[in-house]
Amino acid sequence: MSVSSTVPILDARGVTKSFGGVSVLNGVDFDLAEGELRCLIGPNGAGKSTFFKLITGQLRTSGGRLLFRGVELDGASPLDIARRQIGVKPQVPSLFDGLSVHEHLRLAARRTNSPRRSQERIHALLEQTRLSAKAHAMVGTLAHGQRQWVELAMVLAGEPQLVLLDEPTAGLTRDEVAATAELIRSVRGGRAWLIVEHDMSFVRALADRVTVFHQGRNLLNGTANVVLQDDRVREIYLGSPLVRRSQGPLND
Repeated sequence: MSVSSTVPILDARGVTKSFGGVSVLNGVDFDLAEGELRCLIGPNGAGKSTFFKLITGQLRTSGGRLLFRGVELDGASPLDIARRQIGVKPQVPSLFDGLSVHEHLRLAARRTNSPRRSQERIHALLEQTRLSAKAHAMVGTLAHGQRQWVELAMVLAGEPQLVLLDEPTAGLTRDEVAATAELIRSVRGGRAWLIVEHDMSFVRALADRVTVFHQGRNLLNGTANVVLQDDRVREIYLGSPLVRRSQGPLND
């Protein structure tokens, strides 16, 4: 998948965020190209979740600029974010156990599509996410990994140009992690993706580039192989849950 070299779809310049005088983000510079899939990693407390919440309209910056296709994003509500064709999947699935998979996708697709287009999107997404056999199953009966895929399908139903995922492999088994990486590859399309993640096998399998946050700053950007072999990254993660969960991917 080629990555565009034009104006970034997402551009952060000198972004800061403080809570009660405590600085969480310290002048973050970050840009994501059209069509790029980037993974954002970092130890707990690095500022990843705060950055994610700034982009998704859950928080406002304390300083700096945050642009989506050259237009100021800071201060936009979550509804405004969705209207700008930005799809957001939080870490914890927010699904209704008493509704079927099909009903969830119908609700998501009808927000931005005509009835006919909604049906086309639902059919395609059920096929792409391998949920066709579960279309009329209640979401409450699904395995955790399948619930994650339902919510991903709901995000894609709106045909976003930028997809934001917060730890999509949290709580998944090793087989589910591999299946989720394969799924995202199959539905990636020409849209841009920013994925906050801890599982390095997942990061290696997917990312065009990886960004490392540390102490509220953008420490390093590069390919997965380059980033995960960097001595600073190794030092940050030595003995951390990231290394244990990833089954040693910092070592080839």
